[in-house]
Amino acid sequence: MAALCRRDGCRDVVVTGGADDLGADVTATLPDGRRLVIQCKHYAPHRYVPSGDMQKFLGTAWLHHRADVAVFAATCPFSKPALALAAEHRITPVHRDLLGLWNTGTPLTTLLALGGAGQGDAAHRRRWRETYGRG
Repeated sequence: MAALCRRDGCRDVVVTGGADDLGADVTATLPDGRRLVIQCKHYAPHRYVPSGDMQKFLGTAWLHHRADVAVFAATCPFSKPALALAAEHRITPVHRDLLGLWNTGTPLTTLLALGGAGQGDAAHRRRWRETYGRG
């Protein structure tokens, strides 16, 4: 994530992850000067980010980390309650497919403009479940 932020012109990129990160794995300054805070979760593709994870991030992103832009990036989709919470509180959810786009060259600012729309390709998720036998 930090390397992608640097690629997209962010400054002051710091990796803070770990047990005591208070919900911020990466912090940075966007090219336009706004403070960016990213929470990262590496979950299996068949899982969903639960609303509890989003609640924890929400509790620290704005107040503790003083984010202007908050991004929750995950290697899986988000549950409906987690998405609703993110939308209500201006957190940009970046699911597995959007991570793929970011990793292959789509700038972060473009992903921010999407506001976490969609949950990726349903056919891809179905194929994964069929291949690995998980719900």
